[in-house]
Amino acid sequence: MPTLKTLNVGDQATISHIDGTDAIAMRLMEMGLFEGETIRFMGKAPMGDPLEYEVCGCKISLRLSETERVHIVS
Repeated sequence: MPTLKTLNVGDQATISHIDGTDAIAMRLMEMGLFEGETIRFMGKAPMGDPLEYEVCGCKISLRLSETERVHIVS
């Protein structure tokens, strides 16, 4: 199943689920990453990490390792 890591700049997708129940998974949900939410890939840092996304009208930055835990559907 594709993850946020597979999106290209400007792409938009719908979150299907987040892997895990640990502190990182909880933090992602606290940032607004829930099943059914639309998320857009806005850009990345010059060295490629972190990545910037827009969800629920807010811009958030995620590390590559975190993006692999957020599964999407196009």
